[in-house]
Amino acid sequence: MQKSTQWKITITLVIIGLSLWFLYPSFQWYSKSVKERQKLQEIGDPVIEKTVKLGLDLQGGMRLRLEVELDKIPEDMEANEAMNRALEIIRNRVDQFGVSEPLIARQGLNWIIVQLPGVSDAGRALDLIGKTALLEFKLVSDKSTGPEEEVPEGYEVLEGRQNREKYLVKKEAELTGAALDTAEVKVGGNFNRPRISFTMKKEAAEKFKNITELNVNRRLAIVLDDVVQSAPNIKERIPNGQGIIEGNFTMETAKDLAIVLRAGALPAPVKIIEKKVVGPKLGKDSINSGLKAMLAGLILIMLFMVIYYKKAGLIADIALLLNIVILFGAMAYFHFTLTLPGIAGIILIIGMAVDANVLIFDRIIEELGKGKTPRVAIDAGYKKATTTILDANITTLIAAMLLFQFGTGPVKGFAVTLFIGIVASMFTAIIVAKTIFDMITSERQIKELSI
Repeated sequence: MQKSTQWKITITLVIIGLSLWFLYPSFQWYSKSVKERQKLQEIGDPVIEKTVKLGLDLQGGMRLRLEVELDKIPEDMEANEAMNRALEIIRNRVDQFGVSEPLIARQGLNWIIVQLPGVSDAGRALDLIGKTALLEFKLVSDKSTGPEEEVPEGYEVLEGRQNREKYLVKKEAELTGAALDTAEVKVGGNFNRPRISFTMKKEAAEKFKNITELNVNRRLAIVLDDVVQSAPNIKERIPNGQGIIEGNFTMETAKDLAIVLRAGALPAPVKIIEKKVVGPKLGKDSINSGLKAMLAGLILIMLFMVIYYKKAGLIADIALLLNIVILFGAMAYFHFTLTLPGIAGIILIIGMAVDANVLIFDRIIEELGKGKTPRVAIDAGYKKATTTILDANITTLIAAMLLFQFGTGPVKGFAVTLFIGIVASMFTAIIVAKTIFDMITSERQIKELSI
């Protein structure tokens, strides 16, 4: 056996071994029941990060179209800047919410598309994403609240979150949520309830110290989206910029509030103009339909190759199966998300993979017709067909790259599987199948090739 053939065998075995290694966590994960997977997701099992993820159309979830109300942005902010800021804040909130492989993208002038695969609590997700989360610290007036016409200039009346109590507060905030450095949930207080503990940035902490020093024995309202969360009495100067937001929070609502405070306030309100919830049953039906189509196509193509090209067709079938293993192994390694269009891409790849073998085998048949020996005919067939295969596949690779660059969501899923599948099919058709032919012809002198 030639050294070049030995090297090809070694490289092939290494690539297949690595592909199976990368795929093992996915086999391990998807062999579990839905309930078992949900429990492991809650505790943050590290295996999740190593699996092939399923897109919104396969595992269910939620798709939102949000409209940013650009007519309500601050006067000193441009529309494009506001949209980019809103996009960044929503992305930060979703990331901290713990959604796996979300899609958050700008669409048109003032729309944002949000896809949340695997999200079951739609109400909580909507509240988290759509909340403006404008946090303000406002001094409360010592005067009692009267009718609206009696509200002193520079003040306004706000309602409390817990007991609907009315608060007369200064319109101008002493500090805003931009001053916060951290916000996290802690349990404490008289009733041992969840609350948000916050720390301010260095510059804001100095300002907060001066505010509390000048207003001892006055109340400071902590206002979120024009609702007073709490209004504690300032007992003494607070030098370290730390404080607590108390309210009638559950652990879940406290966590969500901490997330939006850390991510920051949206530059303008957003409203949900389209909401689509995809159930897991629909996703399961999509997977089953896609798998049936893929298996049917695979079996028919493999049968055709064996019937038409005989033993050489069997070699093509082996290369085809290895192509699929390498494709899924690469997707698992790069943590790509598998979508329904991605499954369509795999089905397309199955046909394109054998197309390369058809070109090669027809060239070999031509060379055999000229009276050449099987070994010479195989070498000549591969040499003449390789250029055509590369030309055809490189143009498809360019198309896949353009689809990935300019496409969104499902289109990108199709482009990813198409690109990886083409590379894998070229490797299996040109390297793996040729190596098998070389192994057969090097062991003994074959006078006739079954093709």
